Amino acid sequence: MLDYAQARRLMVDCQLRTFDVNSVPVLDAFEDVARERFVPPGREDFAYIDQTLTLDGGGGDVRAMPAPMLLARMIQALDLKAGAKALDVGTGYGYAAAILHHLGAEVVALESSATLAAGARERLGGLAGTELVEAPLEAGAPASGPYDGILVNGRVEVRPQALLEQLKEGGRLVCVIGQPRAAKATLFVRTGDAYGARPLFDATLPVLGPFAAANDFAF
Repeated sequence: MLDYAQARRLMVDCQLRTFDVNSVPVLDAFEDVARERFVPPGREDFAYIDQTLTLDGGGGDVRAMPAPMLLARMIQALDLKAGAKALDVGTGYGYAAAILHHLGAEVVALESSATLAAGARERLGGLAGTELVEAPLEAGAPASGPYDGILVNGRVEVRPQALLEQLKEGGRLVCVIGQPRAAKATLFVRTGDAYGARPLFDATLPVLGPFAAANDFAF
């Protein structure tokens, strides 16, 4: 049987540290949170591979469980402090939400798939300060906001304006935006009613249906 604790240490040392993840709190969170608990049953031994895993939400809903190094870089870019409020969009089974909770954030985990929301509720149960909201992803969770940080677990092809508007002043949103071969992990920062965007690195994830472009799209 795979030694999951050893697999987590190897993930941190061989995947995260080599991909410019240098935040000690982020590294600690990825070593402490048991990723194997958040994958589909029967796929626990694939939890620590250097690949994005997909989760079937039923009804054509597909969620991404980003590769560890991709997710760690995105979370690092949020630069969350203890006590911050975070929104995890497309939480799937709740892995990223659990990481954000470990960093000391108050987390709202947003999922529109009833199947995945039930799985996340089971896995996140008992984590104080973590709320599971079952609602459309594109609308965010404004009733629980505003947020210091928003993480989008999946690729978007259109600007997630409704989510951006739920940021606090100075709040940060990180997502992968663009078409599959030209997508980039991108950081948005709110200043007043303006949202500065800065590309971070090349990346790709499965597109989140509500954020897919209807026609050819140029960002």
